[in-house]
Amino acid sequence: MEQPKSNFKIIADKKNARVILPNILTLVGVCIGLTSIRFALDEKFEFAIIAIIFAALFDWLDGRIARLIKGTSEVGKELDSLADVISFGVAPAFIMYFWKLNELGRFGWLLCLVYVSCVALRLARFNVNSNQEPSWRDNFFEGVPSPAGGILVLTPLIISITNFDYIKLDYDIIVPICFIIISLLLISKFPSYSFKKIIIQRKTTIFLLFGIVLFLGLLLIYPFNVIAISSIIYLIMLPISFFHYQKLKKQYLDKDLADDDDLEDIL
Repeated sequence: MEQPKSNFKIIADKKNARVILPNILTLVGVCIGLTSIRFALDEKFEFAIIAIIFAALFDWLDGRIARLIKGTSEVGKELDSLADVISFGVAPAFIMYFWKLNELGRFGWLLCLVYVSCVALRLARFNVNSNQEPSWRDNFFEGVPSPAGGILVLTPLIISITNFDYIKLDYDIIVPICFIIISLLLISKFPSYSFKKIIIQRKTTIFLLFGIVLFLGLLLIYPFNVIAISSIIYLIMLPISFFHYQKLKKQYLDKDLADDDDLEDIL
């Protein structure tokens, strides 16, 4: 007797399959960020800092891989923002609280609350603005991005671990000031480089690769020294990005005005 043919087929959704990998990387970053809090509880602050750096690496990877394999999704975008709040908001705040801010009593806890709230507000604004049309402004963030903010608030702790602390610093004053300034930078509209659309000429590729290898080598040998120097360089670049933004803004405004004048002449 001939068996009836089944019309039932299992069809794999390629789109959903592509979405899984970036989301897995995002969740791994969340786990690493939460683990940094555990290290801070055990007063293993070196491991806590390294965990935040790895969380930042996974935060960079999940977005790049999602765009590369065309696995972006609304769920992934929201999940990435929630992960950033944990890894670069809650975790750095707890690390710094266990290290120094707990000595300031209620004021230290207030600084943690303010900083985490600013990270959440910054990410909410980023999600809203990310739906806008592409433009030259895509080369800049509005305010300091949350991963950079998370590492910057850890800079006093990182400097205390390195041998850069030749001059005795009063961390009871420096840490609160650092929290306040970075919290304001997070929610401000201060333009900072996004490094999303960097054009590299082919003849300079070999030098770029050499620079990356050199940076990674130094990072493995002198991790906290390199992180501290990188944080200082990033802070120095903030005013440069501001003036560069203003220059580009003026150029595009002048161009738009010129285009409007041409249209008026035609009419």
